Amino acid sequence: MTTDPDVREERLRRWRMVLGGDGADGTGHALTGTDAAMDGALTALYGAGNGTGSPGPGSGPGPTAGGGRAAGGGRAGGLGGSAPSVARWLGDIRTYFPSTVVQVMQRDAIDRLGLASLLLEPETLAAVEPDVHLVATLLSLGRAMPETTRETARAVVRQVVQDLERRLAARTRTTLGGALDRSARISRPRHRDIDWDRTIRANLKNRLPERGTIVPERLVGHGRSSRAVRKEIILCVDQSGSMAASVVHAAVFGAVLASMGSLATRLVVFDTAVADLTDQLADPVDVLFGTRLGGGTDINRALTYCRSRITRPADTVVVLISDLYEGGIRDGMTARVAEMKASGVEVVALLALSDEGTPAYDRAHAAALAALGVPAFACTPDRFPEVMAAALEKRPIPVPDTDL
Repeated sequence: MTTDPDVREERLRRWRMVLGGDGADGTGHALTGTDAAMDGALTALYGAGNGTGSPGPGSGPGPTAGGGRAAGGGRAGGLGGSAPSVARWLGDIRTYFPSTVVQVMQRDAIDRLGLASLLLEPETLAAVEPDVHLVATLLSLGRAMPETTRETARAVVRQVVQDLERRLAARTRTTLGGALDRSARISRPRHRDIDWDRTIRANLKNRLPERGTIVPERLVGHGRSSRAVRKEIILCVDQSGSMAASVVHAAVFGAVLASMGSLATRLVVFDTAVADLTDQLADPVDVLFGTRLGGGTDINRALTYCRSRITRPADTVVVLISDLYEGGIRDGMTARVAEMKASGVEVVALLALSDEGTPAYDRAHAAALAALGVPAFACTPDRFPEVMAAALEKRPIPVPDTDL
């Protein structure tokens, strides 16, 4: 063990922060300044008695700059009973911790301390670090949200949506635009429709250096309908509570796809009822506030509705985003998928559209879809453009080996 007093002191400090300062931590190290404030913020959330199922905000003293010990010396915590104290705590954690850590702490506060109810207060909501999980929580509170909070909530949701659009839109348009171009490419174009750049690249092997020319054995071009709608996409999204993050991403992707002139995009959300939100796709925030997270699930009814809206089966892709826990007619879901497949529709089942890792899902239904030739797998938002490109071109879908 090192004898350097500075190194030893730093180790004790780190262990004290990890162990939380209970009587049994064994460090004997006192925290001051910023360390004490950080410890207070952590104690308010993770202190003794603040586990799952413990009393919510108000069960203990709020975080203070003086640390996180109760009067008796034991570790205690809580976020306090009022919105201002919670807002101060939210401000503290944003001061002392990086954004990624703040988001985790906010999520834990919602789960462990009942913070969701206090998000109905404008002061609390204005202090949070916006992320997809916070948006999902706000949407689940939508019907209980007072008017005084609604505009603040919309601003928070809009910030998250705009961040997602900046990250995902350009790549989606580029990837799907290329897929649409390739699907429309023809080998015997009229002169005016020849794509000379692609034709030259396709015939480089026929170059005649001595004549400074290329013999174009194969012409590449597009038909006259290249600017018209060439493919139709239906996003059929389960809005049960477990799919909250997927609903947020689906709304953003729906808006991006709807902005592409070569695609006709429809967005359908469902629980035990079905809602067509296609006319709101210009603004994904309106889409999200048009959902109602937390209901039951009737996938069969949703797919029946989607099938009734298909006019060009061979040019249509249906993306079912659901964990496949069916509350309706269990055999009906697979029957509707089989009917669409038989008519020429390309069907993809995403068990989740999020960054949350492997989801819980109905394995029997996933296997039944796989038997019909429909891949069922979880997809991160970054991979979604490649999945859609493959579906549009009717290529094998790039399914991860570990998902099913």
